[in-house]
Amino acid sequence: MAKSNKPIFWGLFAAGGTVTAFVTPALVLVTLFAAMRFNMDMFTYESIHAFAGWWLGKLIIFGIILVSLWHAAHRLRVTVHDFGVRADKQVAIVVYSLAGLGTLLTLIYLLRI
Repeated sequence: MAKSNKPIFWGLFAAGGTVTAFVTPALVLVTLFAAMRFNMDMFTYESIHAFAGWWLGKLIIFGIILVSLWHAAHRLRVTVHDFGVRADKQVAIVVYSLAGLGTLLTLIYLLRI
């Protein structure tokens, strides 16, 4: 039986969809609170930068961005296939490479904070 990488990509796709489904409403709510000037101290640059500088904050931010990028890459791959592009291997290489690059750049940026 030939080994497949599909479980890895499907796992990242599922994780990204789940995280996006839970995090997006929270981000909308936070943005709404900011627009309504609800406790603005929690939305200052210093406060958010301190969270991003904390090791757990970095891990949370990295995890959210990582699974969201991989979810988007897989969703884009399937969408391109639905539009009739049958060069699946080449499309997969491009979209997953972009997700990998985004993941690497996220890691580099977060380590510099």
